[in-house]
Amino acid sequence: MRKGLFMLLLVFITALLVACGDEKGDSVDELVSLDVEFIVPETADVGETVELKALVTYGDEPVTDADEVQFEVWETGKQDESDKIEAENHEDGTYTIDYTFEHDGVFEMYAHTTAHDLHTMPKKELTVGEGGNNDHEDHDHGDHGHGFHTEGFDLHFMEPENVTAGEETELMTHITMDEDGLKDANVRYEIWQDKDNTDWVDAEENNAGEYVANYSFEETGTYHIQIHVEDDEDLHEHAEYEVEVQ
Repeated sequence: MRKGLFMLLLVFITALLVACGDEKGDSVDELVSLDVEFIVPETADVGETVELKALVTYGDEPVTDADEVQFEVWETGKQDESDKIEAENHEDGTYTIDYTFEHDGVFEMYAHTTAHDLHTMPKKELTVGEGGNNDHEDHDHGDHGHGFHTEGFDLHFMEPENVTAGEETELMTHITMDEDGLKDANVRYEIWQDKDNTDWVDAEENNAGEYVANYSFEETGTYHIQIHVEDDEDLHEHAEYEVEVQ
């Protein structure tokens, strides 16, 4: 009888230790993060070609197969005219492009990076030649003139191209807090052509910091999209964009 009780107790203790080990393992997994070291020179000469480099790691391991690494470069105050270039994967955790700056100015850039179902978009600034006028409202945020109030918050709307009336269009926004994808936010798209007729569309979080919704624009013309972001800690930010529908 005592032997049976001892064996039963041993089985119970073993199961408890295994469960604790699994919980510990889960905690370790949750602490693994996607990190991007965005390597950009602080200055460049007019006409100079410079290398923009992203060093991507997941935990302590280099990411050799990122789903996407895209560099977006624009002159401060002109993000509507940004260049978006897919990076070359060197299969050692580094992703690069060569970029030539053709005139004086202050330029900003993102390294949009998606891997392991996570998204991050570190941001850098580079001064070319004599620089330029930095007095732009969107200098720190790249949100088309809508300054954000929360320190470390950033939002990037992937503006759709070739939108056709009557066809479903994907609306995607990447949102970060301190350059890490913002998880579990409440994101809604407020869409209108006539302010008296407004649609509200809830976005779903596909990956950490990536919020997507599908919407069919009924008519041709210019539509306004205001993106609202909230969370459980009093965060409330928004930014407005325009989309041309053919």
